[in-house]
Amino acid sequence: MFEAFSDGYYLGRLYVEPHDGDRAVIHRRQHELVNRQLYATDEGIERLDAPLVMKLDNRHFPVHGDERVPEDTLVVPDSYVDDGTIRNPPSLREVLLAKADWAAQLMRLTGHGPDPAAGT
Repeated sequence: MFEAFSDGYYLGRLYVEPHDGDRAVIHRRQHELVNRQLYATDEGIERLDAPLVMKLDNRHFPVHGDERVPEDTLVVPDSYVDDGTIRNPPSLREVLLAKADWAAQLMRLTGHGPDPAAGT
């Protein structure tokens, strides 16, 4: 789903779809898989439901899992996209996923809650 892109990000292509909810979500199974593969440290018990940190256009945001979302789809609040580039039907877009250490910094800086890499 994601491949190495730079020192701070992985690059992936997901269908991006707007919704009137208040948080970004992807399919729960894919969310846990990405958490396990890219954020887990294999040191003790780790949460696989911690938010991922993605970047779309110029905005970073936490992404949660939801079994109601189709696979390979990122559903984002309408307010996350100002320019109207995301419409129904979903469009295939390049999405950046912050690597664990950068994601932890972004979560602290933006005040979005616990660090994904910290397992809290």
